[in-house]
Amino acid sequence: MNYRMTAHILGQLALFIAGFMLVPFIIALVNGENTLLAFGVTIGGLTALGCVSLFSKPKDTSFNARGGFLIVALAWIGFSVVGCLPFFISGYIPDFIDALFETVSGFTTTGASILTNIEALPDSLLFWRSFTHWIGGMGVLLFVIAILPKGDASIVHVLKAEVPGPQFGKIVSKMNFTARILYAIYIVLTLLEVILLCFGGMTVFDSFIHAFGTAGTGGFSNYAASVGRFDSLYIDIVITVFMLVFSVNFNLYFLIIIGRFKDAIKSEELRWLLIVFCGATLMISLSLTLNDVYDTFWQALRYASFQSASILSTTGYVTADFATWPVFTQVVLVLLMFIGGCAGSTAGGLKVSRVMILVKNAFRAVKKEASPRSVVLVKTDKHAVSEELNGGVLAYFVLYVSMMLLSVLLVSAASNRFDFTTNLTAVVTCYNNVGPGLGGVGPTSCFYAYGGFSKIILILDMLMGRLEVLPILMIFYPKAWRLAK
Repeated sequence: MNYRMTAHILGQLALFIAGFMLVPFIIALVNGENTLLAFGVTIGGLTALGCVSLFSKPKDTSFNARGGFLIVALAWIGFSVVGCLPFFISGYIPDFIDALFETVSGFTTTGASILTNIEALPDSLLFWRSFTHWIGGMGVLLFVIAILPKGDASIVHVLKAEVPGPQFGKIVSKMNFTARILYAIYIVLTLLEVILLCFGGMTVFDSFIHAFGTAGTGGFSNYAASVGRFDSLYIDIVITVFMLVFSVNFNLYFLIIIGRFKDAIKSEELRWLLIVFCGATLMISLSLTLNDVYDTFWQALRYASFQSASILSTTGYVTADFATWPVFTQVVLVLLMFIGGCAGSTAGGLKVSRVMILVKNAFRAVKKEASPRSVVLVKTDKHAVSEELNGGVLAYFVLYVSMMLLSVLLVSAASNRFDFTTNLTAVVTCYNNVGPGLGGVGPTSCFYAYGGFSKIILILDMLMGRLEVLPILMIFYPKAWRLAK
């Protein structure tokens, strides 16, 4: 493995994390909060590490796919560890594992929390907590690539490991230009949501907090009641729309920008996303109405659409305690946790594109059984899916299910005090980067009661979900280190 290049990239990353931390540091300074020292010490340490890397740039800057995967995994673990220091040093989260859980949940845009009293945190920590969503949503390394000019040959391996989805493609010829375009779209959409939320009566601070959570599809709020605290139809609609917007492949927005609107709306993955959302919303609305949970169908539709968009996009904001809803609606929402958003978006989950390919492969298997000599192709957007991509999706699905089942077993073994529903949905919601589950980890509960071992498993689940398993698994595979460059 190219250790010098790895150290150089991690050092540059340290400088960027230090730069991001300046914002909550300034908030602490202006408000006179007791978190000033915690942010100051962390920023100072990161700056020192980063400056060392600037004077030790290696001559050999190349690395292969394995090296790219390991760099991404080490980077995400590294900035999660340093990102939790302000919580830990300030004493607001005195247990290091708890602080790490909260920070990993932020960076991976999961939104699962161990906090029992969110409002007790000062503004600087609340801002940093939600800012990690925005940073992690598009990818920290993607940001580094956008700012620094680098050769495409090696950097593509980093992008493949960090950008979610079954395949990665450049939207322009240069990787750093691709990253800049993606981040420009990300920033503009975030600021647009901030403005619209301000029009709805939110303070500027609250608007940024909830826009960060929506943009990164993370779901951290600065209120225990989440978005439900505002009890505003306008705010519900704005956030619902933007949760879906950030669940769409960002490449489609680029197509719209360059005038290829028809190509964008013809996306089969986009159609599947909207069909799943509308179908889930309708089924939940009808169930809530028939079970007299709400007075009218329109009231049920309001809460069903928000919760469906939130879970499908893996954002995790809530306006109602769906753990008290009929079992049918809970099953629908859990299924949405698995599906997630589109590839190339900030959403988690299995991804709509993979679900689409898996479903089509199932139909192909049935057709082949009925007519063995027939040639049946799996197509997306009217193009045949290569056998390599088909095999990759199937292999990923096996890894995805296997690691999830193993996690359920480990968490259940270490947490006998919780029922099956709680342990199962705790793993499912963390692995798919959603946030709330059912039972003891429902919308009105948190993960504080889990022990240290279970939290470490759930931390790994969140990282595997965000980086799509392989980069994290490679850390524990010695041969990958030997073959990596």
